[in-house]
Amino acid sequence: MPAPIIKPYDNDICFQTPENDRFRLRAAAIIIENGCVLFATNDKEKYYYSIGGAIRLGETAEQTCLREVFEETGIHYEIDRLAFVQELFFRRDDGMLKGLNCHEITFFFLMKPRGTQQLDSHSKTFYGTVEEKMCWLPLNELGKYEAYPEFFKEKLNNLQPGIEHIVTRQTSS
Repeated sequence: MPAPIIKPYDNDICFQTPENDRFRLRAAAIIIENGCVLFATNDKEKYYYSIGGAIRLGETAEQTCLREVFEETGIHYEIDRLAFVQELFFRRDDGMLKGLNCHEITFFFLMKPRGTQQLDSHSKTFYGTVEEKMCWLPLNELGKYEAYPEFFKEKLNNLQPGIEHIVTRQTSS
């Protein structure tokens, strides 16, 4: 088996093989304020995605979540609790991940609300090359958006105590 191809941030727990298989271990935030949940998007993608990013070697999932939230929002949020662990298998036919068979494991942390949607975001994604936009989407209207993870549409309107494990196999999109 050929050695994996390491992406530009060698400390990220993320790799891609010559066969176009990609694995990433990530941590993400669920930030809910005033009946809306925070997502990110950018000019290269047509969908919304959760706030978060790759866990780095030597970094805990909690540390990653706090770092990523600050990098993407400019705000220091606090973690309330771990809410979901998702194993996600997907393939994209467009965008920055076009042609890749992706496998991600994500720890989703519910953040403590601050009582305001005010942010100070100057975030860039895809290794600092594309500007991100932060978007507050109404919880009761998530079904109207192409937003990932898709399970947010069902689960965030009725958050349960404890940690839920979710396995998702998406078809091409």
